[in-house]
Amino acid sequence: MPGILLDTLRGSRGDQVPMWLMRQAGRYLPEYRDLRAEKGGFLALAYDSEAAAEISLQPIRRFGFDGAILFSDILVIPHAMGQDLWFEAGEGPRLAPPLVDAVWQALETAMDRLDPIYETVRLTRAALGPETTMLGFAGSPWTVATYMVAGQGSKNQEETRALAYRDPAAFASLIEAIEIATVDYLVAQIDAGVEAVQLFDSWAGSLAPDQYERWVIAPNARITAQLKAKRSETPVIGFPKGSGEKLSAYARETGVDAVGVDETIDPHWAARELPAGMPVQGNLDPLLLLAGGDALHARVEEVLRAFADRPHVFNLGHGIGQFTPIEHVEALVAQVRSWQG
Repeated sequence: MPGILLDTLRGSRGDQVPMWLMRQAGRYLPEYRDLRAEKGGFLALAYDSEAAAEISLQPIRRFGFDGAILFSDILVIPHAMGQDLWFEAGEGPRLAPPLVDAVWQALETAMDRLDPIYETVRLTRAALGPETTMLGFAGSPWTVATYMVAGQGSKNQEETRALAYRDPAAFASLIEAIEIATVDYLVAQIDAGVEAVQLFDSWAGSLAPDQYERWVIAPNARITAQLKAKRSETPVIGFPKGSGEKLSAYARETGVDAVGVDETIDPHWAARELPAGMPVQGNLDPLLLLAGGDALHARVEEVLRAFADRPHVFNLGHGIGQFTPIEHVEALVAQVRSWQG
């Protein structure tokens, strides 16, 4: 029998609201920090199947979330497509060569770099009970492309936005290549044991409306259509962070089964404007979880009430912060678990 999270993503609403947290497998947990100190840097952990499976399982053991999210990174796709990938301490990811100065077709693909990730899925799924949904993910093409073009993260994605305006045909070919690799990657995750997938478009909010249609909605629609054609039983969650009022068009036009709502969106607006009956996920501010107290309790109640009339997966509006106190997460879990709408 599927767990409550999988049922919710398929459109059912039960007596309990399922929950998981973005970045729940990570550095706010002392057991994660211990393992990282033992094993080495982030990328080494992501490609160590046993270690990555252990990290994926840690928040399930501690909090009993309804979903276990694969421990990995969205940038394994450009790594498999041939860019060098490493993480600078305190500064984040680096990719070389930056594609603003190089043609992506010259890269030498190495898709076998992804094999350890599929083994992570198998190990994690084997250790989970049937009540816990195994979640996989990938970055959406626009967000992945911003890193590939600039060679690192950036504040407003200037280089990538300029390239898309300057040479849209060349940029479209890069987007298409990312799409193909992403579909293959997600299908392989599903075949290894993933039961639902999330498409992260962390930088969707940086685009003008016409560019958003071309580089966010259209690629995610094509990926979702391919996944539906190949693995129709697997729900797809779309999470285009920063979309604002464009979130409604994203939900209608991409074909995703559920939509993630970030913390900048009024949940009452989302409940009113998103397609009727569509499952939603979100949308507590991660900084409020870090702060805790009465304001946290009140906002959790408001989010739960706002989405009370549709299938709802409780989550944050983005990833949990590194310094979030464990006791605040425990209080959040207790409140959501005890809520009766």
